[in-house]
Amino acid sequence: MVNVAAIFKAYDVRGVVPDELDESVARATGAALVEVLDVLSGPGAVVIGYDMRPSSPGLAAAFAEGVTSAGADVIDIGLASTDLLYFASGRLQLPGAMFTASHNPARYNGIKMCRAGASPVGAESGLRDIEDLVAKSLVDGLGTVAAPGKVTHKDLLTAYADYMHELVDLSGIRPLKVVVDAGNGMGGHTVPAVFATGPVQIVPLYFELDGNFPNHEANPLNPKNLVDLQAKVRETGADLGLAFDGDADRCFVVDEKGAPISPSAVTGAVAVRELAKHPGSVVIHNLITSKAVPELITEHGGTPVRTRVGHSFIKQKMAETDAVFGGEHSAHYYFRDFWRADTGMLAALHVLAALGEQDKPASELFAVYERYVASGEINSRVDDAAATVAAIEDTYGDRDGITVDHLDGLTVDAGQWWFNVRASNTEPLLRLNVEAADAATMERVRDEVLALITGASK
Repeated sequence: MVNVAAIFKAYDVRGVVPDELDESVARATGAALVEVLDVLSGPGAVVIGYDMRPSSPGLAAAFAEGVTSAGADVIDIGLASTDLLYFASGRLQLPGAMFTASHNPARYNGIKMCRAGASPVGAESGLRDIEDLVAKSLVDGLGTVAAPGKVTHKDLLTAYADYMHELVDLSGIRPLKVVVDAGNGMGGHTVPAVFATGPVQIVPLYFELDGNFPNHEANPLNPKNLVDLQAKVRETGADLGLAFDGDADRCFVVDEKGAPISPSAVTGAVAVRELAKHPGSVVIHNLITSKAVPELITEHGGTPVRTRVGHSFIKQKMAETDAVFGGEHSAHYYFRDFWRADTGMLAALHVLAALGEQDKPASELFAVYERYVASGEINSRVDDAAATVAAIEDTYGDRDGITVDHLDGLTVDAGQWWFNVRASNTEPLLRLNVEAADAATMERVRDEVLALITGASK
């Protein structure tokens, strides 16, 4: 029997196929979603998309069987990036399900679900109720209805590409050569459609859809997975490089020298552009993004709002504040004009527009958004995360000029430097992020905190 509790996470369903996630679980999840979201009393249908993993079509078809067995219809959009599924949910005003394990290895798959209008389904917004129903139906079996739903197929790729260009018009920018590493993921499906015409010449890298990831993992957050992109940018004399993760909801950027541009710098640049269109708006950033982000938002007349890490917190705060944009250190970017959902493609278009509307190379353009030196996220295995965090707070909390908050884990801010430590939700790990005005200070603070973490774990 599948351990349902092990694969239902805080924001989605994810596990190894077929040992942890199989078609029986997908079928039960489809039926449960219809009940929990009260689909029959509302829109009457669910939109489904899936990525290029070998297991995705079968899982999606089983989920569709569960939906139709509960009496609701299915709109099947076929191969899709996660943000294409969000587009479908927003444009059609239907709840949706995307079959993907994002950047995880090939043996994994998962289900990302949303309400109509791409509103998230997470632990506090229906996912636990779906989990309970799935566990029950795997024991008792699925119920039946007198009139099952039907499945229809709809191709929304062109409509998605057109909408992207409505939001960011590249027609007037200077010609750009851009290397795109799709990592054999869904960027290889969406990028050709979005850049079919226009002033951007795409140099494709690993556009072949292959859920076995024969070239490298589709996880650009790991620097080793950017090596091929960096080399190709330098080899071809490209103006920029873009890397998408497996389901193409995240986008990473390297400049014309192959040097990574931090997600915080991208957040700052996009925030400035959105504030120019929507003066005085709120912009959301999570607490791990650079201090440069709220500084830039304020300097350009916006109101920065700081949140916990995680898309459900970002989207909730965007709804509460009517924020125009939100960015995370993990390269998730959220747009009010995109149903407050995250989309790597729209962020990429903003980056290309910013570059193409002026004459400086990317390295110079984005240098103004890179004001501080960051450690990146450092994971350490600990036996007792809470005790370790308490020991760190005891060490720093009483020092003059130090402020402490607990919005998400522990954040210690000394003005010229800050760090955050927070526990993983799924592993015995502490995640450390440090930022300072210069490299020497960052390294000193990083090493001090890591020594405390190492000492506490012995």
